[in-house]
Amino acid sequence: MMNKLILPLALSTLLIGCALDGDDGSNGKDGAVGAQGQTGTAGPAGEKGNTGDKGETGATGQPATIQLVPTLVGRAVLNAQSPEGAAEIVAYHAQSQRIFALNSSMSPATIEIINIAQLDADTLTKNTEGVITNTNLQSDTTINLSEFETGDANSVAISGNLMAVAVAKETGTAGKILFFEIAQDSVKFIKSVTVGDLPDMVTFTPDGNKAIVANEGEPKGDYSVDPEGSIAIIDTTNGEIADTATMLDFNAFDTQQATLEAQGVVFANPTGRIIKGKTITTTVSMDLEPEYVSVSKDGRYAYVSLQENNAMAIVDLETNTLAVKGFGFKDWSNWTLDASDKDDKINFASYPGLYGMYQPDSLATYQWQGANFIISANEGDGREYFFDSQDEATCLAQGGIDFDEDDGCLAYTDESRAEDLTLSSNFSYLNNDDQDIGRLKVSTVLGDANNDNQYEELYTYGGRSFSIWDHNGHRIYDSGDDVGKITAAIHGEAFNNDEDENSGDTRSDAKGAEPEALAVGEIGERTYAFIGLERMGGILVYDVTNPFNVTMNTYMINRGLQKDADISGDLAPEGMVFISAQNSPTGNPLLVVGNEISGSISVWSIAQQ
Repeated sequence: MMNKLILPLALSTLLIGCALDGDDGSNGKDGAVGAQGQTGTAGPAGEKGNTGDKGETGATGQPATIQLVPTLVGRAVLNAQSPEGAAEIVAYHAQSQRIFALNSSMSPATIEIINIAQLDADTLTKNTEGVITNTNLQSDTTINLSEFETGDANSVAISGNLMAVAVAKETGTAGKILFFEIAQDSVKFIKSVTVGDLPDMVTFTPDGNKAIVANEGEPKGDYSVDPEGSIAIIDTTNGEIADTATMLDFNAFDTQQATLEAQGVVFANPTGRIIKGKTITTTVSMDLEPEYVSVSKDGRYAYVSLQENNAMAIVDLETNTLAVKGFGFKDWSNWTLDASDKDDKINFASYPGLYGMYQPDSLATYQWQGANFIISANEGDGREYFFDSQDEATCLAQGGIDFDEDDGCLAYTDESRAEDLTLSSNFSYLNNDDQDIGRLKVSTVLGDANNDNQYEELYTYGGRSFSIWDHNGHRIYDSGDDVGKITAAIHGEAFNNDEDENSGDTRSDAKGAEPEALAVGEIGERTYAFIGLERMGGILVYDVTNPFNVTMNTYMINRGLQKDADISGDLAPEGMVFISAQNSPTGNPLLVVGNEISGSISVWSIAQQ
């Protein structure tokens, strides 16, 4: 009976406990996975879409590298009996396919006209050294400049059918620009326009509406007269030539010498010395000497090299205002050069404390991304002036520095060999002799900052390179030691030869191969710079399309280099002009080169490979 009562009581108690909030029990195990259901019947296929239109065929890709292949196709020699100076500056008249060459070896000077409408390159032959010395071109017509103006002709330029020739007078006398109309078969003198002292270069704006002139204004040998450098602008709109030039001077900079020097502008002159009883006082505007002009593609700016001053003038041709930008200095601890002509070897080395003054001669301009860029051929140039004196005693009494029987009385020079200077202790790593920089020509006006007659720094002439600058004067690119390294690799012992003798290493102490002549041209879709080496005679070609990504392309030369043999071929490229394929008589781009020492004009055809 008791057992029957206990069971209902237990169940009742269990039910009451379930009604309270007790803990949940743990989850039970998952059940087994059920069998997979059957696949349903496939639906009907959708309709096929229409075929899309065929895309256009892409343009043929360009090769990664374009190699230029130069071939000498034309050659003339002017005044072969005395060729030096017979073919310094050249210009090209596209309409008549004629070269106009300035012949300064003749007295008086002439313009020689050479027709290149027909170029028979097969008539040019190479000698055993691989050098072309014969000719297939000659002057057809001569313009005697003395019939129109007396003086020394320095430059020639052509725009359309208008030709301009710069003629310099005696120091202290304004020069002239002669203008000619050059039609297909005739040359007609128009007028002469007075400019500044010693017009050294003339060029036209791209639209032909202005002629720009660099008036160098060099002093007389005894500094008795030292004209101001200046820039002349002559209006030539629609071929109508103004009677007078607009003259721009540098007077506004006369109070800014210290500021300019801080930018790397160089002033070398005998200020404070007494020469022939006259105390020399030289102003900034007297010392700045315009050398070469290049005008931007849009015609807005003229860029003028101030070579001896290591600077550039920028002319706004809309406002006729001037700015001066110093180029600064090249640090030869970052590059290598051969500094001695007496070490009997190719000897490239870096020299901490040695700097280069860029001092470009030629300039050329082009555009990239719509911006102007300026290429400079960094030749270098020191100052050295002599005057006549009967003997050494008279020379020294007149305030001269030294006497030379051939040159006369030395009034001023800023050049010295490094071995003739006392160097500070930071140059203790050198012997300062023929085996390092003892023979190197350096400036005496820079490097001794505390005037203790010891040079803490040395500054040599030229950059032995070419550079690219932006409109603000900032250096974008420099070819470094390419010129020396490339010519040494190609020419070996003939490296750093002189332009008038075959004796290798003779220019190592003095500006090396001397980049001087310069031209820029477009071939296909690329822009190339041609850099003529005055002493070596070769021409380096660089792709400068993108000024921030410059590459060397090729090297061209037509010169004999056999040691101690007579000089031969094309010597000392001084002036160059690029002829586009569109304006070329052959349909291929051409480079025309005026070679100062050989008196030759060489015409190179430039093919792409």
